Amino acid sequence: NWAGSYPASLSGGMQQRVGLARALANDPDILLMDEAFSALDPLIRKEMQDELLELHSRLRKTILFITHDLDEALKLGDRIAVMKDGEVVQVGTPEEILTNPANDYVRDFVQDVDRGKVLTARSIMIKPEVITSKDGPKVAMRKMKETGLSSVFVVDPHRTLMGIVTADAILEQDNWEAKHLSSVLITDVPTTSPDTPVNELFPMAAETKIPISVVDEHHKLLGIIPRVAILAAMSKKEVKAL
Repeated sequence: NWAGSYPASLSGGMQQRVGLARALANDPDILLMDEAFSALDPLIRKEMQDELLELHSRLRKTILFITHDLDEALKLGDRIAVMKDGEVVQVGTPEEILTNPANDYVRDFVQDVDRGKVLTARSIMIKPEVITSKDGPKVAMRKMKETGLSSVFVVDPHRTLMGIVTADAILEQDNWEAKHLSSVLITDVPTTSPDTPVNELFPMAAETKIPISVVDEHHKLLGIIPRVAILAAMSKKEVKAL
């Protein structure tokens, strides 16, 4: 319907789509986009950002995107260069920029960012205490006593997550020392992928007291996220990756 239209008759969002299509028509190795979405209204701007991310996931082009909008940079960028007075003061991933600012300028620059949209499960997960499926309740209780914890995660020999056992569940069993671990194994544990944004973890954390397990595509246990780790991440405290 718009093939015969001149650019001036198109909306701002449509003009940007045409411009992006023209830029991609020659199949360039690198695409330069200088304040490409800055003049668009917020709704169209979000749509264009989402379309650009979708195109990038399919075409895998290198895009040098210049913007004064930090939220836009954090959403679109795999790596971000922060500049001050014409000089690069820090280069890093969105998480690195947010959690480890290079200086006071960068720290002030990112202080009002919604951390929950940028930080991921991978960046706040911690190393879990684990036992294997062949271990028994005695081993589980000893591990919990050594670490001062009230629960321990269970994995198979390939580190595939099987579940979690708690001290209370073990002690509730008669003659628990002779029991098999499967009799007290809790298999219904909350899981998430390492790339899940932190703000998407809140509903999951609110529904359970069990730490959230971070697993890969093969359900191997990578780390765990207790509630306190989520709260620490949102309170701007430094979070160490696993």
